Amino acid sequence: MRVDHTGSVTRDLASNAKAALRPSLLAARRETASSRDRDADDRALATQVLSVVTRLGLREGDTVAAYEALRTEPPTSATIDTLVAHGIRVIVPITLPDNDLDWCDARDTHRMPLGPDTISSAGLVLTPGLAVDLVGTRLGRGGGSYDRALLRRSPDARVLVVLHPGEIHPVRLPADELDQPVDGALTVAGVTEF
Repeated sequence: MRVDHTGSVTRDLASNAKAALRPSLLAARRETASSRDRDADDRALATQVLSVVTRLGLREGDTVAAYEALRTEPPTSATIDTLVAHGIRVIVPITLPDNDLDWCDARDTHRMPLGPDTISSAGLVLTPGLAVDLVGTRLGRGGGSYDRALLRRSPDARVLVVLHPGEIHPVRLPADELDQPVDGALTVAGVTEF
């Protein structure tokens, strides 16, 4: 095992460990997603997010950064619709050619970019992920998009990774110095804080 002068695992080693985990996590996710009631999960997640927004004191005109879920990810369309209906401004990402993220208003059908720094206006950031551990290490799909974007968030923003039940891992996930930790995980059952 190669380590750097501080004794932490090198970025290459962490990257290889993450890459080795992703196929099994993706396979488990496909199986989980196929067994879930997507509409029920969509409604349950929207209810959970609204509870978080209330607890954080976010109100009409405040911003939440969300995303439009892929087919196997926990659904987010009801969350976005519910937040918008409550007067919350919802921004969703636009992936740039270098895998960084720009943002647009979720209601904007033309997807006009608002700029990468727009995430700094969000009081709550909902991120995708494949798994998270109990100290907030989020494992994504490997592009680094959210790790870069989270560097621009407000220091007061809460960051929650949205997962299916069973995707919170009791064992530490591999990480390097570029990985941005999250504050908690959101599932249909509620929020697990780290």
